[in-house]
Amino acid sequence: MKVLGIGNALCDILTNLESDSCFHELGLIKSGMKLIEKDELSKIVSFIEDKNSKLASGGSASNTISGLARLGLDCGFIGKVGLDNYGAFYKDDLIKNGVHPHLLEADMSSGCAMCMITPDGERTMGTYLGAASTLHATDLKQEMFDGYDLLHIEGYLVQDHELMLEVCKMAKKAGLKMSIDMASFNVVASDHDFFSMLVTEYMDIVFANEEESYAYTHAAPEASAAIIAKQCEIAVVKKGSKGSIVRRGDEMVEVPAYKANCIDTTGAGDLYAAGFIYGLSKNYPLDKCAAIGSVVSGNVVEVTGPKMETERWHKIEKEIKSL
Repeated sequence: MKVLGIGNALCDILTNLESDSCFHELGLIKSGMKLIEKDELSKIVSFIEDKNSKLASGGSASNTISGLARLGLDCGFIGKVGLDNYGAFYKDDLIKNGVHPHLLEADMSSGCAMCMITPDGERTMGTYLGAASTLHATDLKQEMFDGYDLLHIEGYLVQDHELMLEVCKMAKKAGLKMSIDMASFNVVASDHDFFSMLVTEYMDIVFANEEESYAYTHAAPEASAAIIAKQCEIAVVKKGSKGSIVRRGDEMVEVPAYKANCIDTTGAGDLYAAGFIYGLSKNYPLDKCAAIGSVVSGNVVEVTGPKMETERWHKIEKEIKSL
């Protein structure tokens, strides 16, 4: 299986905080994602300038695609970066992780996600989209989708309806299956009707965490998975440390979480999707797909940021083989 991703190309700037007491002052939503403007970005940068921070290529779909490439699948990613050092870093990091970059460029600052990690391991994000927000429907070319089997989309893109519709139409024309990660509960809640149309008309696989699935269905995880599964082929509801529920038609499986020493949840859901899609590419049953997702996500929460070193990927490969 060849997998293509599309999403916001963002450099993650990861900072560990001693508490979440600053979020009100910074105008951020605890454990959520808020789009910010340059003045808000400057305020956050000033707040973290005396703290230790780490840089990584990020964005929800990009994290999933990089994970799939590290698991051995042939992958590509569509996004837009600026003509700056962050843009150059982003492209190099995709290539380093084995991803073929389909990156467009804009003469402005690259996007960045200010990821603040609290002692409970939760990440709260203020995202300045920059060049990433200038990815438009007119940038897309049909040949970008040719040769792939699955398109993985991040839910943050729904804020540009024209772009999302063009993406779905081109993917459908190319014969690709489609998966979407709902990405953030507040994004789902603010654009529910459009999300519903995308899921019912285009998506084959839907990933959501508890908050996102509740924002979409107003139901508890098991009932939520059943509702979403009536609208697409496979519904996955991720419950963090409580595991995950997967529903396909009348088939339902529940898989426990990987026992991990959580220090940062950044990328956990994205890497779960990578493990799950990898399992599907091997035609494994749903419970094994979910178990692989749990292994990969359980490992990424033990490191800071969404990327893992080669040694840990070797560990993951061994754990997958032992399932």
